[in-house]
Amino acid sequence: MNSINRRSVLLAGLGVAGAGALAACSSGSGSGSGNVLVNPSGSAVAAVEKKRKGTGRQQKITLTAAPAMIDLGGGVMPKTWAFDGRTPGKEVRLSVGDTLVAELSNQLPDKTTTSIHWHGIALRNDMDGVPPAVQSAVRAGSTFTYRFIADAPGTYFFHPHVGVQLDRGLYAPLIVEDPKETLAYDDEWVVLLDDWVDGVTGTPDEVFAELKQGMGGMSGMDMGTSASPSSSDDGMGDMGDMGGMDMGDSASPSASASSAGGMSMKFMLMGATSKLLGGDAGDVKYPHHLINGRVASDPDVYTGKPGKKVRLRIINAGGDTAYRVALGGHRLTITHTDGFPVDHQEVDALLVGMGERYDVLVTLGDGVFPLVALAEGKNANGLALVRTGSGSKPSATVRPKELDGMIMTASQLRAPEDVRLKSAGTDVTHQIKLTGGMAKYNWAVNGTPFDMKDPEANPIVIEEGQRVRLDFVNDTDMWHPMHLHGHTYQLGASGPRKDTAIVLPKKKLSVFFDADNPGQWMLHCHNAYHGEAGMMANVAYKA
Repeated sequence: MNSINRRSVLLAGLGVAGAGALAACSSGSGSGSGNVLVNPSGSAVAAVEKKRKGTGRQQKITLTAAPAMIDLGGGVMPKTWAFDGRTPGKEVRLSVGDTLVAELSNQLPDKTTTSIHWHGIALRNDMDGVPPAVQSAVRAGSTFTYRFIADAPGTYFFHPHVGVQLDRGLYAPLIVEDPKETLAYDDEWVVLLDDWVDGVTGTPDEVFAELKQGMGGMSGMDMGTSASPSSSDDGMGDMGDMGGMDMGDSASPSASASSAGGMSMKFMLMGATSKLLGGDAGDVKYPHHLINGRVASDPDVYTGKPGKKVRLRIINAGGDTAYRVALGGHRLTITHTDGFPVDHQEVDALLVGMGERYDVLVTLGDGVFPLVALAEGKNANGLALVRTGSGSKPSATVRPKELDGMIMTASQLRAPEDVRLKSAGTDVTHQIKLTGGMAKYNWAVNGTPFDMKDPEANPIVIEEGQRVRLDFVNDTDMWHPMHLHGHTYQLGASGPRKDTAIVLPKKKLSVFFDADNPGQWMLHCHNAYHGEAGMMANVAYKA
């Protein structure tokens, strides 16, 4: 499936949607104030699970997480961790109402624990895969069986929720089909986007260790080569704390690791800027950007016929990169985001943040066409090909004009009437202030880094049956794709239903959801490194 970035669609508008609606908040963020919280395996969770509509069918799979040497194409053969020896893992596909029974076998080295989070699925809380909040981490050499009803159709994926394992090879698409699907199309292509470092220049743990050192005291230093004139972004001179540095694009894989004041600069990316993302585009230098597990020099190829209509299911499984996605010579019709339908919109390109998914329809032309996932602000890209006829393969760095065409923003997308939240008054409003920065790498929610050793410490307390409003207030100089587990929220009064949305720097975004899935649910930035540093909170139901 073409790796078209849904993120593009959402990115630019997220900071605007609902911004004007921000009112005084009844804060209610329970700071451990004696609230008794719903147990993830308790009776309230079981009661809601009994009401889920199931088909009675079960699909049983085994997922073995283990070290593997994988082939990314072009002679790139990194050692990583993967499910069953391949990245992406094998696609899991089931119908609405089916029960997935997935046994995770942890064969990772060095007593490494792991888990699986079923990203975007509103499932029972104790199957959400977030240790230690809702389950014990799966120890090396042991197994854990996830069992849940998938009762909402859509494009999803799964990945670990331990440390920065998201940025290794442990991920795969999860497609829940709707037997009553009304979309008409001839074929499907799942397009999975990823930024890749593991086993090439280092490991995600090494990346995180370097980032945690922060950038304090580094002003005035020359931080790398100047940006290529072909870089797609300009005019983003205001870099907050980092003024005065030459922060050129050192994203080239040939950029040597330098040392700044004794601090390693092997992984930290300087000077990545994007107007769409409101400034700083990302923290990490990735040597490769992948579409369906292939490097741009040796791309995945979708073979089809001219005139056929294809549904692309685009998933950004990356750790630190938003992708602007376009298919050369074609326009894309957006039909869904994060599993939910939207009023159809025709665009040239999409912007897809980490954790976001977009479904688009495209009618294929005759020839060979590049599907490009531009690493937003990083002057690099992933590539796949669509081949329907004769033609030569484009270069690995091709930039189709559609990348600079019409890019829809999330605030411009609309949910159809049948998937909008029913009109209701707001029962509780929580301000979710996004705080921290690169200087100290102290990313947090409401100024308090999340402590995985004490996940109930500072809960955002809600009650079953409430209409909840979250006011994301981004106090930082960087964009954050904010993901809520176990629910979908609506952007503003009539915007799209999503579980992951981009909040731009210094902007506000209001979202609404119904508290209809009891438990304790993570709300976090889907930048793997921001989340692990502490930009995470527990949205917990009061017992």
